[in-house]
Amino acid sequence: MSSEVTHGTSGAQLAVSDQPSAVQTAKPAGALSTVLAGLVGLAGLFVLWWLATAVLPAPDSLARQFSPVQALQSLVQMVRDPELFWHVAVSLKRVLVGLVLALLIGVPLGLLIGLWRKAEATLSPSFQFLRMISPLSWMPIAVMVLGVGDAPVYFLLTFAAVWPIVLNTSAGVRQLDPAWLQLASSLAATRWETLWRVTLPGIVGHVLTGTRLAVGIVWIVLVPCEMLGVSAGLGYFILDTRDRMAYSELMALVIVIGILGFLLDYALRKLCQRWAVRY
Repeated sequence: MSSEVTHGTSGAQLAVSDQPSAVQTAKPAGALSTVLAGLVGLAGLFVLWWLATAVLPAPDSLARQFSPVQALQSLVQMVRDPELFWHVAVSLKRVLVGLVLALLIGVPLGLLIGLWRKAEATLSPSFQFLRMISPLSWMPIAVMVLGVGDAPVYFLLTFAAVWPIVLNTSAGVRQLDPAWLQLASSLAATRWETLWRVTLPGIVGHVLTGTRLAVGIVWIVLVPCEMLGVSAGLGYFILDTRDRMAYSELMALVIVIGILGFLLDYALRKLCQRWAVRY
C-alpha cells in the first residue's frame, strides 16, 4: 500500500516537473506562429501592391512606375548610397528632440493635473481644445513666427507628441495605489520625497505608454513637417524624388519610412513590456 502511494507521489512529482518544459516549448512555438502569421499578412499586402501597380493598370500607365519590383530595385541602390542614411539620421534626430521636449513639458503638466484637482478643472478644457487641432494646421503660423529651418519642425513635433504624454501621465497619477501614498505619509515623507520615491516610479509605465503613442503620432507628422523648406530629412527626400520624377525611389522611401516606424514602435513596445514584467 505504501509503495503504491510512494509510486503515485513520485509520478505526480514527475508530471509536475514536466509542466515547465512543456510551457517553455509552447512559448517558442506560439511566437513562431505569430511571426509566420505576420509574414503572411505582409506577403498579402505585397501581392495587393503588385496587382494594383503591375498587373491591373494599362501597359503605358504611370502607376506601373510605382510597382514593388522597381521600388525594391531602387531601395537596393539607395542603401548603397550614404545619402539615404544622412536623411534618416536627420529625421531621427528631429524625432528625438521633439520627444524630449514633449516629455519635459508633458510629464510635469500630467503630474500637475493628476495631483491637483483645481489644475485639472482649469487646464483640461484648454488642453482638450488644443489637442483636437491638427498639428499640421499650425504649419503656416510656425513658419511665419519661427522662420524656415528646424525650429518650426521641432515645434510641430512637440505639439503633436505632448498630448498623449500629458493624458497618460495624469491617468497614471490617478491610478496610483492609495496604500503607497498612505505608507509614505505614515513614514513622514515630504512632498518631494513622495513625488520622487512613490509617484514617479509608479507612473513610469504610463509615461512609456504615452511615449509610444507619441512616437506613432510624431512619425506620421514628421514627413509633412520636413517639407517646410528644410534641406534634409525623409520628407525633403520625398519631395526631391517627386521633383526628379523618380517614382520608384519615392516608393522605396515609403518602404524605408514604414520599416523605421515599425522598428521604433517595436522597441518601445518591448520596453513597455519589460517594465511591466519587472514591476
